[in-house]
Amino acid sequence: MSVLFTFPGQGSQRAGMLHALPAHAEAARTLEEASDVLGYDVKSIDDAAALRSTVAVQLCLLIAGVAQARVIRACGHEPDMVSGLSIGAYPAAVIASALAYSDAIRLVALRGQSMERAYPGGYGMTAIVGMTQRALERLIAQVHGDVFLANINTETQMVVAGSDAAMQRLSKLAIEQGAQRCERLDVAVPSHCALLDAPAASLAEAFAHVDVRAPGIVYLSSSAARPLFDGARIAADLAGNMARPVRWHDTMRLAWERGARLAIEMPPANVLTRMAGPIFAEGVAVSCSETSLTDLGALVERERTRDER
Repeated sequence: MSVLFTFPGQGSQRAGMLHALPAHAEAARTLEEASDVLGYDVKSIDDAAALRSTVAVQLCLLIAGVAQARVIRACGHEPDMVSGLSIGAYPAAVIASALAYSDAIRLVALRGQSMERAYPGGYGMTAIVGMTQRALERLIAQVHGDVFLANINTETQMVVAGSDAAMQRLSKLAIEQGAQRCERLDVAVPSHCALLDAPAASLAEAFAHVDVRAPGIVYLSSSAARPLFDGARIAADLAGNMARPVRWHDTMRLAWERGARLAIEMPPANVLTRMAGPIFAEGVAVSCSETSLTDLGALVERERTRDER
């Protein structure tokens, strides 16, 4: 049996998320490293006003994910595999030892800046709950304007990306056709679709100057819904994931098939935990934001004990 660390994407951010990290030397070290690379105190970018910036959101999710995972590992509890949704792929790659943390900080800052510049306003993402992928794709084909299927999170929870106007038209159609709800996400850019092809290409150029290595543990790509075993493929995955749909449901099913029985979601929320619930019905899915370090350790040790039987 294996332990999976999952890392959330944009939309899961919370004001004060860096201040809420455990009072542990590893968390303090992670915050200090990020501040040194960026040239300012990163705790200054996690309030509600700062988190209106895509750059701040993505940096906070990177830092929080790496910090929490390092704390858990410092307590003697190692993951066997990692996976991240969207920006969450970056802390996943850091914890898998495929990408240096300092490089991840610089690349994520560049990633957020390029996405903001490409779409400074009028675009974003909307969650649509209660429709299958096929049914939603039929509706997307009826909408005139920029709107794309971006995330397949569960069998009946999808996310679309595009212009505000096109998403509003699609949401109206979806409700008329039986969707349970349509919710505009707290994401200011149209991620995971062709609208971000150009920023993704620019980020790939930056990756050409970064050393990305083979992972030390299993790295599951949520864009490809498959494990990646060499640095070049992980670099391409990280650079391009902003412009590719997220296949989170398939990725969690893959994790289960590869033996994951305990999924631990890094801060600051429980979105991935709730989505993993049906797949991990015979295992355990928990979030760090709702579970103490002591209880997390007990869950990991329980899984290790099962392996020894």
